[in-house]
Amino acid sequence: MVEEKNNNLSEARVVLETRDLSRRVEDKILVDGINLQVQAGQKIAIVGPSGAGKTSFLRLLNRLDEPTGGTVLLDETDYRQIPPRELRRRVGMVLQSPYLFPGSVADNLAYGPNQRGETMAAAKVERLLERVGLDGYASHNINNLSGGEAQRVSLARTLANKPEILLLDEPTSALDDASEQEVETLINQIIDDERLTCLFVTHDMDQALRMARFALYMENGQQLRFGPVEEVIHA
Repeated sequence: MVEEKNNNLSEARVVLETRDLSRRVEDKILVDGINLQVQAGQKIAIVGPSGAGKTSFLRLLNRLDEPTGGTVLLDETDYRQIPPRELRRRVGMVLQSPYLFPGSVADNLAYGPNQRGETMAAAKVERLLERVGLDGYASHNINNLSGGEAQRVSLARTLANKPEILLLDEPTSALDDASEQEVETLINQIIDDERLTCLFVTHDMDQALRMARFALYMENGQQLRFGPVEEVIHA
């Protein structure tokens, strides 16, 4: 049974909604009929055991994978009516292992705006890099970055698209302890400063408690609980 808690946010604007969202691959059900309303400014941790369908659910939210049932509404519009490039600009995703394009850090940050016919000024690149703690890295080749630096570039590249919603898939799990703490703090600051709506997958319950106000608990592709993070995790 799904437990819903609105924590007195019933009047907040719903920016993302899933309706019976499902994905099946051959005989395997990865995501099974999830109904969720995400309100503007919410930070939601997606938690549950390995194989619960957490990443599969996250990937459905901006059509990196296609649902086989149900749909997603972005600002009350069925997201299948939104061109994929525009959808992924508005609902940006940072992957667990950052995939960066060959070339310089600046090339990566400018990629999204270039696809929209916009030129990203060098000063804006520098401001974004300062925002993620990489001052002076614009000309660095991506092959010379550490894991933590690459994750910061991936975050900056997503922010360059000015997303409305930020999706994070285990954003610190591939990092050492020191880099994990730095990147986690950075992400929290940016989400708060930019007033972003954020959904993130984590296997770390302590991280969920530090970063989120709400949590979605999944098992076997199903949504079992949704509510304030402390209640969900300690249920």
